[in-house]
Amino acid sequence: MKRTLITAALIAALPTTVLAADFMMRVRAIDIKPDASSSLPLDVSSEWVPEVDFTYFVTPNIGVELILATARHEVTLGGVSVGKLNHLPPTVTVQYHFNPTPTIKPYVGAGVNYTRFYNVDLAPGLSVSKNSFGGALQAGVDIEVTKNGYLNLDVKKIWIDTDVSSNGVKLTNLDINPVVWGIGYGFRF
Repeated sequence: MKRTLITAALIAALPTTVLAADFMMRVRAIDIKPDASSSLPLDVSSEWVPEVDFTYFVTPNIGVELILATARHEVTLGGVSVGKLNHLPPTVTVQYHFNPTPTIKPYVGAGVNYTRFYNVDLAPGLSVSKNSFGGALQAGVDIEVTKNGYLNLDVKKIWIDTDVSSNGVKLTNLDINPVVWGIGYGFRF
């Protein structure tokens, strides 16, 4: 009987807990600056793209953020273009928001990313591995500009790598490892 009452109380409290959740959505313009390295002189272009993220605040100081963006980069070998590819690197970070105040909310975060390479259009015979898993670090600040609106400044380091092959034979591992600078607007609800 006691277990049934506790279960019923938890089920009854669930909608209240979900409705009382604290979320933030941000839209940013980001500058992806790869720090490419490999045993060959490969490089990957920097690109400006839009990004969107969703943060769920578990407590006033702890947030979990899902970051979504995609970009198309040019790949060069010794300064000569060998084609382009797209990547989609959804990233999840756990953030700590230092001493949140009503107006300025700095944070740091750490997490993981999964990168999917697609729309690969490289020179004939060249290919890349489709999947990559890596870590991510993040720092930023939300500055209140309206009651629930924030100017956001953010920087992330994301570890992304892929194998580069020619006709199925691995040539090298390409570490892309971008630093991602962002500026945007967030709305908390």
